[in-house]
Amino acid sequence: MIRVGCGFDIHRLCAGRKLILGGVDIPHHLGLEGHSDADALSHALCDALLGAAGLGDIGAMFPNTNPALKNARSLDLLAKVRAAVFSKAGAKVVNADATVALQSPALSPHIPAMRANLAAALDADESRVSVKATTGEGLGFIGRREGVAVFAVALLEVAE
Repeated sequence: MIRVGCGFDIHRLCAGRKLILGGVDIPHHLGLEGHSDADALSHALCDALLGAAGLGDIGAMFPNTNPALKNARSLDLLAKVRAAVFSKAGAKVVNADATVALQSPALSPHIPAMRANLAAALDADESRVSVKATTGEGLGFIGRREGVAVFAVALLEVAE
């Protein structure tokens, strides 16, 4: 059986934090605010996988009230989600696709490393993982450089 899940995450840009997306530390004067490393790309993919498997969402699995998750590496959380989806639903990732909306910095130089990191966490071939970047065209909170939004979809093959 094939199952599709979608994920969405949003984080505010702030001073004093790293900008980490897809497990890649991107040089920038602002980072992402959050309990973990705030990797919105990994978070959106977590929700896409969990949704496709019918296993809830990232907040239920990794609550931001858990002190053990403070500054957690979100790429590791994604790998744990993939393992849970496999063990609880017998599912494997067919493909995953995400779009990152961020006004600046430009993400295109970092996309190959993001894809490699995400593919490893998903135990999938890199050809099955896609990451795209767009800007806010100067509009809204993205265009004002206040935050990032990520939309993701995952396709799972589930044993019946």
